[in-house]
Amino acid sequence: MLTRKLGKSGLEVSAIGMGCWAIGGPWRMGRSKEESYPAGWGQMDDNESIRAIHAALDLGINLFDTAANYGAGHSEVVLGRALAGRRDQAVIATKFGHIVNEAEKFVTGDNDQILKNVRQDVENSLRRLQTEYIDVYQLHEAAYDPELALTLREELEALVKEGKIHWYGWSTDLVDRAQVFADGQHCTSIQFRLNAVADNPEMRQLCSEHNLAGLNKDPLNKGILTGKYNSQSTFPQDDIRSQVSFEEDRIVRRLKTVEALREVFTDGGRTMAQGALCYILGLDERMLPIPGFKNVQQVKDNASTLQFGPMSAEEVAQVQAIVAEYEPKEEQAA
Repeated sequence: MLTRKLGKSGLEVSAIGMGCWAIGGPWRMGRSKEESYPAGWGQMDDNESIRAIHAALDLGINLFDTAANYGAGHSEVVLGRALAGRRDQAVIATKFGHIVNEAEKFVTGDNDQILKNVRQDVENSLRRLQTEYIDVYQLHEAAYDPELALTLREELEALVKEGKIHWYGWSTDLVDRAQVFADGQHCTSIQFRLNAVADNPEMRQLCSEHNLAGLNKDPLNKGILTGKYNSQSTFPQDDIRSQVSFEEDRIVRRLKTVEALREVFTDGGRTMAQGALCYILGLDERMLPIPGFKNVQQVKDNASTLQFGPMSAEEVAQVQAIVAEYEPKEEQAA
């Protein structure tokens, strides 16, 4: 089993984690219920989710990333149920920074409330996760004010001393924001978007300079890099992907990029998804991709990636050359 260190924490984790967004089921997010949008990945079977988490543990996967807002708290609930009696086998990373209405499955944001709410947010996550501590507690507001973030960092350090959390991080693609947390004594990771068509070299450099892990959200580009979708693909109305038409020019172009990547991704018997994950592992030894899952089979497929190991430097260069040829630079983050 390929493992990596989770930044300065020294925690040894599986080189691939499991992202728990989808298992939260349907929920909505917005400034108000009237102006909200579907923010989940469609209907889920909680029992299948629990079986999938157990399968991950049995296969040696021990890193699970969730958030208070995923399913308006339901993802944490499901993860907590699955880890009952097996908590010591898992490293839990969760996120905070939103106002969560569990009963109505509605989430909104208010940056002015983040500092005020952080202690109650911790307690709510501990309750839902059925745990006495959180391994990595991450701010989930990408553009939070840097000055307020310094004060928040002090609060997080206090929570470490109290044993509520062990380490913390920030989920943001903005390097200047991540920099605010990077020097924190117990800051151990930055979560940011990274996949074969969307790199963030400045953030990877920051992680290297400060001995931080990179938790990589969207490693499969919302499933597009698996190669199973086409321009006619559609999704249920309670799936966040229903908000985008796969007939849009940029998506059609992305699908062509994926087909161009197929040969290098699948070399040696890898699936497309495994190739996409192996690319991240080969790109940077500090990176930890956290693909989502909906069932046991997806967990098994993702975990099997570790049998192939990181892509070689030559393969990584091939992928980058193909992406540079097919993708306008300004759209590589789309």
